[in-house]
Amino acid sequence: MNPTESTRRSFLKTSAAGVAAGSLAMQAQKAQAADANSKLRIGFVGVGGRGFGAHVKSLSKIAKEGANIELVAVCDVYDANRNRAADYIEKENGGKVARYVDFRDMYAKENLDAVSIGTPDHWHAIQAIEAMKGDMHVYCEKPMVKQVEEAIELVKVWKDSGKVMQVGVQGTSLPVWDAAREKVDEGMLGKVLMYQTEYFRNSDIGQWRYYKLSKDMSPKTIDWKRFLGVEEGLAEDQPFDRAVFAQWRRFWEFGSGMFTDLFVHRTTQMMKATGLRYPARVTGSGGLYLEYDGREVPDVATVVAEFNEGAQGLVTATMAASETPVQQLIRGHFGSIVFDDPAFDQFSFVPERPQVTHISPTELPYEKQVIRPEKRAPKDQTKAHFENWIKAIEDNTPETCNNTPDLGAAAIVLVNLGARSYREGKIYHFDDKKMAISEADGSWSKQWEKRSKERGSASHVAGWKAGDKGSTIQNPDYQSLEGPWIDGKDPAA
Repeated sequence: MNPTESTRRSFLKTSAAGVAAGSLAMQAQKAQAADANSKLRIGFVGVGGRGFGAHVKSLSKIAKEGANIELVAVCDVYDANRNRAADYIEKENGGKVARYVDFRDMYAKENLDAVSIGTPDHWHAIQAIEAMKGDMHVYCEKPMVKQVEEAIELVKVWKDSGKVMQVGVQGTSLPVWDAAREKVDEGMLGKVLMYQTEYFRNSDIGQWRYYKLSKDMSPKTIDWKRFLGVEEGLAEDQPFDRAVFAQWRRFWEFGSGMFTDLFVHRTTQMMKATGLRYPARVTGSGGLYLEYDGREVPDVATVVAEFNEGAQGLVTATMAASETPVQQLIRGHFGSIVFDDPAFDQFSFVPERPQVTHISPTELPYEKQVIRPEKRAPKDQTKAHFENWIKAIEDNTPETCNNTPDLGAAAIVLVNLGARSYREGKIYHFDDKKMAISEADGSWSKQWEKRSKERGSASHVAGWKAGDKGSTIQNPDYQSLEGPWIDGKDPAA
C-alpha cells in the first residue's frame, strides 16, 4: 500500500465522523427551508466534460420538462467550467445559480436536497459520503469510488443514511439486463458458468488525450491543490500540469484507465444480468504496449473474476484496436445469452444441442431465439438514469435505483482488484462476509476438487428459481465400473 492510499483510507474514516456534527446543522437548515421551497434543490460538484455534458444538461432538460427540481448551485475548481455550467443553467432554467470552488462550502450554505457528482474518481468517496452524512441524496458518476475500501465505507454510510444514491453507469437503466436476469433465474440457460464482456476502443492520438488542453488552464484559473486533494491525502503535491488536470484518467493517482472508466460499465451490467455480485478471486493482466505518451495506465488489459456461485467473469479490451471485439454473452449448460444488438434493445438465446440438454426441440427450439424486453430501450440512457434517480427520491425508495451503491461496490471490487493485480503481480481473494481482501492461495481450486470428490451439487446465483435444471450431468452405465481397487478388489464386483 502506498502512502497516499493509506492516508486516503484514514481520511475517509475521520471525514465521515467529522462531518456528522455539521450535518445536523444542515438538516436543521433544510427543515426550516422546506416550507418555503417545495422543489428538490440540486447542486453540482464537478462540471467539466461529463459533469457538464451529461449531468448539467440532462437535469436541465428534465427540469424544463416540468420535474419538481431546481438547479441552484455549481462547484468546480476551474473557473471556465464553473461559469459555463452556471451560465447555461441560468439561461435554460432561469434563476440565479451560486458558484463555488469548494464543495463543502456549497454543501453548508445552499440547503441542498441532492447533489450530482462529476469529479475525477479520487474525489468520489469523500464527496458522496459527506453529502449523505449531510442529509443529501446523491448521483455519482461512475466509478462509484476509486478503491475497494472506499466502496465498503460508502455502502455503510448509504445504508445508515437512508438516502437515495444512484451510480452513473447509465446503461443499467436499459431494460435488457433485467429481462436477461429473468431468463437466468428461470433456468433457461441452466447452470450459469461464465460471462464475457469487453470495451474496445482505438484512437490515433491515444486514449483520453482527446480531452483538449487550453492555454487558459493555469494555476490562476484552477485551484490545483484542491484538484489534487493534497490536504485530504488523495494525491501527492506536484507541479501544475494541464495534461494531468484535463486527462487525469491516464494516471493512477486520479483514475485507473480502462479499469474504472470502461470496465466498470460492462462489469456492472453483467452483474445485473446474472445476479452475481462480489467476486471471490480476481486476476488482472495486460500492459502498456503502444501508447507511449507519458501515461501510466495500460492500453491492453484483461480481468478474470471467479465467483463463489461457481461462475467466472471475463472483461477484456485494448485501447488501440476496436474493430474486432469479443462477443458479450452469458454462458450456461443449456445455452447462452448473447448481447448481439448494438442498441442493447434485445438479445439472443443460443441453445445447446438436444443431445446435451435432453430437452425436446418443441420445448426449447434448437434455433437461435431473439428475445425483446417488454419495455423498450430509452432513446437517452443518461436522461433515463437521472429520471430513475429523481423518481426514487420522490417515492423514498432507495432500492429502486437502477444502479444502487451495493451493486456499484461489487463492480468496484472486481475492477479495482483487477487493476491492483495487474500492477502488483498478485492474485486477490475477497471475502464478502468479512468484506476483506487477502492474497490468493491454493484454496480456490481445492474447494472445487473437494466438491467433485464428494459428488456435490452446483451452486447458483441469487434469485435462482429452477432447482437442478441444467445443473447436473448424466451417469452412463459404464461409470459403475469406476473407483479404486482396494486390496485388489474390483469395485464393480
